[in-house]
Amino acid sequence: MIYRSVCELSGYVMRVVCPECVDKNRIQKTNRISNSYTDLYCSCNNAECGHSFVMNLSFSHTLSPSAKRSSQLAVELVKYLAPEQRQELQLQLSIL
Repeated sequence: MIYRSVCELSGYVMRVVCPECVDKNRIQKTNRISNSYTDLYCSCNNAECGHSFVMNLSFSHTLSPSAKRSSQLAVELVKYLAPEQRQELQLQLSIL
């Protein structure tokens, strides 16, 4: 698997490895382009290799939607209900 030779996920730590010698790397700098894309400026820890490079870290897709986002959406929807609909919803929620 090509991805595994470049990045390893170990517990909660992402380890970047050199694409040339597959040794550990140090992330020297990051450049956050957007909420879902970052450039990682890396250098190899292997003195004999000395490779420096830029790796891209990006968001791919959601596996399970955020509960926070769902809650925010619900609040926004309730704001646009008519007062009587809002009261009815409060009554229904109090039964739960």
